[in-house]
Amino acid sequence: MNNLRLIAMDMDGTLTQHKSPLDSECRSVLEKLREKYKLLMVCAGGCDRVYNQLEHFDIDISGFYGMQFGKVQDGVLTIRESVIEKTDKDKVTACAEQIRNEFGLHDYVGDAVEFHDSGLITFPILGTKAKLDDKLAYDPDRAKRRAYYDRVCEIFADYNVFIGGTSSFDIAPKPYNKLYALKKYLDENNIASDEVLFFGDDYGVGGNDNCVFESDIEFVKIDNYRDFPKYATELL
Repeated sequence: MNNLRLIAMDMDGTLTQHKSPLDSECRSVLEKLREKYKLLMVCAGGCDRVYNQLEHFDIDISGFYGMQFGKVQDGVLTIRESVIEKTDKDKVTACAEQIRNEFGLHDYVGDAVEFHDSGLITFPILGTKAKLDDKLAYDPDRAKRRAYYDRVCEIFADYNVFIGGTSSFDIAPKPYNKLYALKKYLDENNIASDEVLFFGDDYGVGGNDNCVFESDIEFVKIDNYRDFPKYATELL
């Protein structure tokens, strides 16, 4: 890509182990990339969480599927935009209950649905207080949730639905998703779609990188985060 101007990337599973800091090799590659290209993190989590996970690396960050945008400069994160969507909690709770009834998902601990301040929603199949070991063992290949996925999308028709974490669905108000976040950033920075390269690991059906994978954006599939430095070095 001789006209490449922006490298955009997912975080967990693409650059790092889930919610883990960057290793030294990956950080070194990002520092070299930053000298040649603009860099953007496109994430499901909030900018603060991503900034801390990156150990204060200077980079632009899109959080909450484009509901939040932050810029890091000289070690300081500035949130320059933060959208908060109102949520009809009664309607969402009823939708979650419908899914549990249809698929027999009544064995859960804690709350049946989790509401976030931003307007994002988590539908935790095992409940908000499930043990970590139980969550890790529930659906490691995502086959169970893929069986529910189309129906969850139908019931939450006003939302974008993603297979998230180890045993949950992430639910974002439309139009928010990673493609929306990326396109918004491109428009604001006068960058064309053919001038960006995206690195992501969650590109399968229901994955939160899938919308970018199926778009006109050039996409590099990362199946093991340890491979990122090897692929990225080819751009230097």
